Amino acid sequence: MPRRAMAICPTPGCPVPTPGGRCPSCRQDAEQRRGSARQRGYGREHETRFRRPVLARDPTCVLCGAKPSIHADHWPLSRRELLAQGRDPNDPSHGRGLCASCHAKHTAAAQPGGWNATNN
Repeated sequence: MPRRAMAICPTPGCPVPTPGGRCPSCRQDAEQRRGSARQRGYGREHETRFRRPVLARDPTCVLCGAKPSIHADHWPLSRRELLAQGRDPNDPSHGRGLCASCHAKHTAAAQPGGWNATNN
């Protein structure tokens, strides 16, 4: 089986060759800065008060209408925007059910620069 060509880690200033993506050290640094899902506010309350009701209400993706919803997406405001306005981010009325591909497309468009960008 052919092997992937080595490339340089995409983190600015890191010269480490890698088969794709960030090198292990840069990946670990990025994960520590981002924090865990629980540290970002996606705990038990999010699961029971937001995710489950949104997916029960929207069993099929609200964008494509073709696939089952597996992601409860905050819409039209992001979780961060709701918190900044002092609103309850776990209110199911602030969400919609999306399939994996529609969620990935929406996230890529709404959060340019990736998860670790400081302006998100």
